[in-house]
Amino acid sequence: MGFADLLEEVGGFGRYQWFHVTLISLPGLLMASQNLLNNFVSGIPAHHCSLPANHSLRNLSHLQVSEEQLLRAFIPLDSSGSRLDRCRRYVEPQWQLLTTNGSANVSQLRTEGCLDGWTFDRSEFLATTVSEWELVCSLRPLKQMIQTIYMGGVLAGAIIYGGLSDRFGRRSVLIWSYLQLAILGCSSALSPSYSAYCIFRFLSGMAVSGVILNGVSLKVEWIPTKERTLVGTLTSFFFTFGQMILSGLAYWLRDWRKLQVVVCTPHFLFFAYSWWYSESARWLVLNRRSEDALKSLHRVARINGKPEIIDKLTLEVLHSHMNKEIESSRSTFTAYDLLRTRGMRRISVCLIAVWFSTSFAYYGLAMDLQKFGVSIYLMQIIFGAVDFPAKLMALGMLTYLGRRVSQATCLFLSALIIFANIFVPTDMQVVRTMLACLGKGFTSASFTTVYLYTGELYPTVIRQTGMGFVSTMARVGSMAAPAVLILDEVLPALPSVVYGGSAVLAGCFACFLPETLNVPLPDTIEDVEDKWSGRSPTAWVGGASGDGGVVSAEGVALKESKEAEGTGLNAL
Repeated sequence: MGFADLLEEVGGFGRYQWFHVTLISLPGLLMASQNLLNNFVSGIPAHHCSLPANHSLRNLSHLQVSEEQLLRAFIPLDSSGSRLDRCRRYVEPQWQLLTTNGSANVSQLRTEGCLDGWTFDRSEFLATTVSEWELVCSLRPLKQMIQTIYMGGVLAGAIIYGGLSDRFGRRSVLIWSYLQLAILGCSSALSPSYSAYCIFRFLSGMAVSGVILNGVSLKVEWIPTKERTLVGTLTSFFFTFGQMILSGLAYWLRDWRKLQVVVCTPHFLFFAYSWWYSESARWLVLNRRSEDALKSLHRVARINGKPEIIDKLTLEVLHSHMNKEIESSRSTFTAYDLLRTRGMRRISVCLIAVWFSTSFAYYGLAMDLQKFGVSIYLMQIIFGAVDFPAKLMALGMLTYLGRRVSQATCLFLSALIIFANIFVPTDMQVVRTMLACLGKGFTSASFTTVYLYTGELYPTVIRQTGMGFVSTMARVGSMAAPAVLILDEVLPALPSVVYGGSAVLAGCFACFLPETLNVPLPDTIEDVEDKWSGRSPTAWVGGASGDGGVVSAEGVALKESKEAEGTGLNAL
């Protein structure tokens, strides 16, 4: 018997669970708005150098030429010859270029930088951080740095709030994260400078990590085992819908400050109703707060229409159900145990590569929507919609092909499509868009697969530590992805080569992972060594406590957490 039996006694997946899952999942609609916000907040409008201070288009309106033709006298064409250069202008106006038969050796004309700033087109964006702080030309890398700094905040939040939730509880940290994201997210819209905005985005990223990690933990710890897989799959679509909501809001507002406020203000509402949540009873028991856990279980039983259970469910009954969990909590494990033995080391090294590359390629595609030549708003909707068939495809592959084949296939196919897009001419926008959508779909399927796969590979006694460790590698990948986009200044195809090469390498690592389809879940590190290390585990000294036998016996009671880590929602 264990906590799963207690959940069944207080109503299983009853009325409380329905409200609980729905209320915790609703903020997921805006998590995509945070992760992908830089696409719109820092969108790059079409721009060119402002005219010299002693000239203006209004003063030159008497000339019988169009505005575009007039600009030709001040702004040279770029290397492609199809549009005005974005970073250079002529030192002196070249009036001869306005005449029908005027000619000049353009390559020998003197040019200079944009000494008077830039003029930005406002047809696609009314205002962005790029147009406000002129993050173009030599300052263009600062645009991508905003996303890298934000993802650094997500990484820091995973480390800090993960530890705090184990100490102070999932509910408390989740409530605080809602408030932090609401206040600091709205405050970022008032940023007077680039530096201030980056600081606010870093702190917002920390809060996003707290919301996602603690929301998932608090949700699954109140759901019976048999419903976790279905609920986890369905609630993962909140993030998918959120991508399309972001596109609609950005198209409607088109101003980065307004958009920033609109996507953060609802978190005040989430903060207000989050006080209704019950703390995880399992966490309360393991932290010697059994009376509080009993009150939470009684409340859930009452809401689920099981008042007769309240008198029967006492502290003695609670402890008898969770005796093994209480005993097992006395054995401690660290990240060192993930690399200590041969089988665990093989799994961890391969998963590090898979998690890093999946996140690296995913955000490399999702954070550079303007390069496809299609409306960025339409592209965001398409990229969101492609997640629906991608996730369904992943579930089918996992069921019939197994975990290892599915993981490697998704990575290799995403790499193949990323490489293919390098050779498609920029004027073939439809083909480029289709390939980009397929690539994003396969990376999304890879995310779905690796969440489940990781939960099945790591043993029960160290599964949460393992999930936290490898998902940290995903955060590193998401931080590196925007920075790689800067390489297109050297060679336009170089970012795609890096993203695709990373996916190929990770696909090779995935081939060395053990298959877990229809394999019993490992409970201890000894189980992993026995199944997948390829040698006898008799010489292994198990666990940080040095008593592998005790850990093995007590770890069985934690098997119910299998889906808890396997339904991570792809939101990260």
